[in-house]
This record gives sequence, C-alpha cells and structure tokens, in this order.
Amino acid sequence: MSFARVRALVVVGMLAVVALVFVVVALVKDTQGNAGSAQGCPEDWPRADVTLRERKDVRIKVLNATDRPGLAASVGDEFRNRDFQVQKEGNQKKQVDDVAVLRYGPKGVGSAHLLRAYFLNAAAYEYDATREDDVVDVILGNGFRQLATTTEVNQSLGDLGSPVAPPMTCPMPVED
Repeated sequence: MSFARVRALVVVGMLAVVALVFVVVALVKDTQGNAGSAQGCPEDWPRADVTLRERKDVRIKVLNATDRPGLAASVGDEFRNRDFQVQKEGNQKKQVDDVAVLRYGPKGVGSAHLLRAYFLNAAAYEYDATREDDVVDVILGNGFRQLATTTEVNQSLGDLGSPVAPPMTCPMPVED
C-alpha cells in the first residue's frame, strides 16, 4: 500500500472519529429533550393540542359572515366532500372583511392549523383559551373566493410548518 493511500485512510478515519464525538456530545448536551411536552409550564395555562389532525377527525362549524346567501351551505358541502365533519352551517350577523376567520380553543389548535391551509394561510386566527371543545368555527368573510385544491393545501401545509401552541398555552404531552 502506498504512503498516499495510508495517509488518506488515516485522514478519513480521523474525520469519522471527530464526527462521532460531535454526535455524542450533541446528544448528551441536548437541552430540547422535553420540547413539545408540557414540562416547565405554569399549572394554570391551558394545554394546547398541537397534533396535526387528519381531515376525517376535524369537526367544524361553517358560518357565513357575508351578504352572499347560501355560502355557508355550499362551503360546508365542499368540506364534507373533503371528509371533514361539518357540525353546523349558518349565518353570522357581523360581517367579516377577511377571507375567513378560524375561531377555536386549546383542543382545536392542530385542526385550525390544517384548516388555515385550505385558505392558503390567509385566514385570521381567533384563539379562545376558555373554549372546551375541539370544534373550529370557520367564519367566511367578504374576501373568500374558494377553498384551495389538494395540491395547494399540501404546499401551504409545507409553508406553514408544524402547529404551534398559542401564547400563554403549553403543548399537550405527546402520547407514544
């Protein structure tokens, strides 16, 4: 074996040892081992369910906050066709200028995150810490035109990233 080949093997071996040391140090000194759990949270803060739900597990109410008659019913049907559980359709007297408003509580954080993708991240959030159910109110506003296609939803979810617990809440511990 030539000297150049031995020298190359020694250099590669040293790089492998250094990489192994870095990995071990990173794992031992990891300060984010409890990230995503509620450890260290104040007791009085609500626990937010930040699990990204499947469509079939998301329960919604569709409300029309525009002067367009029948909008809640037609959008509710679109959501049903996409496997969402539509609990109720109706009208809201106060008009909304936004595309949509998503109103939800701590148990609906992951569901609201998914629904935001159907409005291409243009829906406003209204978080209510006192709300007890996992239903998300979808309030359609004057800026609403149509729901996103499946491809657009997938791209939007990629842009949005993972659901995040709202301020003054803690994420629920992840169940294994």
